[in-house]
Amino acid sequence: MAQVPSPTIRARRLRRELRRLRDRTGRTAEEVAKQLGWHRTKVIRFELGHSRVMAKDVQTLLDLYGATEEEREALTALHRQARQKGWWSAYGDVLPDDYVGFEAEATSISSYESLYVPGLFQTEEYVRAIVRAGRSTADQDEVDRRVAARLGRKVLLSRDEPPRLWMIIDEAAVRRVVGGPKVMRAQLARLIEACELPTVEMQILPFSAGAHAAMGGPFALLDYADPSLDPTVVYLDNDSSTLLLEEDRHVARYRLMFDHLMAKALDPDESAAFLGRVADDYPD
Repeated sequence: MAQVPSPTIRARRLRRELRRLRDRTGRTAEEVAKQLGWHRTKVIRFELGHSRVMAKDVQTLLDLYGATEEEREALTALHRQARQKGWWSAYGDVLPDDYVGFEAEATSISSYESLYVPGLFQTEEYVRAIVRAGRSTADQDEVDRRVAARLGRKVLLSRDEPPRLWMIIDEAAVRRVVGGPKVMRAQLARLIEACELPTVEMQILPFSAGAHAAMGGPFALLDYADPSLDPTVVYLDNDSSTLLLEEDRHVARYRLMFDHLMAKALDPDESAAFLGRVADDYPD
């Protein structure tokens, strides 16, 4: 399946390009807003992604910044692409953050999971058990929509060029019985299958590794084809809130953290064997 441009990534790229053009003119965001008769925070809100930039505002900014014809065409196209809808937009009520949009165009994802099996390889039964446990008051329709939204992420694996996935999973995530022994056996079988995929590297971080750098919780590093256009982002999720980090210092910190986890975890072959042993603990 061909990759479709992610509106989330295009919106981010548009914001970055508008900031670059503003910097080129030597103006502050407040100076631009004052010159255009806008509220003093309007430009900075555009650039931070806190509000949507309208087509007429893009053209106004391009005029002010003295954009070349080539820049004008490129940014107008970016704005048009940013206004399109990704498949996940239909699940806006159950996918409240932008992670899926950032994930959709990543070429490499390095993630650490402390409590759950990685989302891209969760079985439907495992997902349903998680949703029911976390949403005890949800009606069946909400449960079904949340399950469908989570499973929809798997389209990423069907791309002509799927992303390179390097996943480190805490032993706790594969030991905790979610949905019962039958569900866990099927879930572990899915993970073992994933270990054989050419674009996947999977490592188990055993309890015996002791204290480690990521005991604060799970995270993911998302890299893109052209870092100059789309720099790496770090995604943090603790179930009650999510956070996307883009500053170089944050990315460097989590990159180093991931390297430390790789060194402590079982190697991929040992990890596959480990998963097999855990699966054997559950009856057919």
